[in-house]
Amino acid sequence: MRSDVQTTVGGMRAVELYYRPIRNISAGNTAFYQSQTRLNTPGLGVLMPENFRDVSEITQQCLNLFELEMFQAMQAVTTFNERELLFNWISVYMPAKFLRDIEAEHRILEESEKMGVHSSQLCFALSEKLFEETESVVADNIKKMRNRGFHFMLMDFGSISSPIMKLSEYEVDYVMLSPELTQYIGKDERSDSAVKSLIDFVTGLGAEPVADGISNVHQAEILYEFECHYCAGELAGKYMAERYIRRRGKED
Repeated sequence: MRSDVQTTVGGMRAVELYYRPIRNISAGNTAFYQSQTRLNTPGLGVLMPENFRDVSEITQQCLNLFELEMFQAMQAVTTFNERELLFNWISVYMPAKFLRDIEAEHRILEESEKMGVHSSQLCFALSEKLFEETESVVADNIKKMRNRGFHFMLMDFGSISSPIMKLSEYEVDYVMLSPELTQYIGKDERSDSAVKSLIDFVTGLGAEPVADGISNVHQAEILYEFECHYCAGELAGKYMAERYIRRRGKED
């Protein structure tokens, strides 16, 4: 990885990260920032993740993109620290394919040291494509990087397509529950029981659940009763460009 990668095209950032808060339900403050990547293209305009992730991960293109995303996320950590924002980490999407590299740990550590970013302020967000990986080096690299202080978060867990038992094969710090699951919170007793069972499953594996798609205080209160302490979604706040996060940060 290099910290001098070209990140602009025609005066605009080719890769632009937006950030939304993940809030501590009890305290109400921002605990973490989750990033979302958007691509600025000359011909197609702004592309959202659902428009390019799957295609990029068929080839090595996803690794080139990750390099740009990593660089910008590390810049954001530095910027947020300079603005004295209170947060534990910023997440950045990592393609599972990157974890096949036996040098993955070394490359990430080298880049973070070069950028002056502490490992504890970075969290790597993984999609459920992680469960398609068959090489043991993938789980080994996650463990090595966690030992270095980096965090890992599995996203979109509990969706219809989730192979739930596969989670036990990977040691991650956080598991983000899919809106497909959390939409049932507060609907009736059976729905709440099903959500609680999955939260208990996640915590039983030593991970911290984060509920996505939370839109109201009632849902958040139920989550807190279920010992899920973090939420994202409409209630917590929308994705915003870095410049707006910096201006509003001291209000959190």
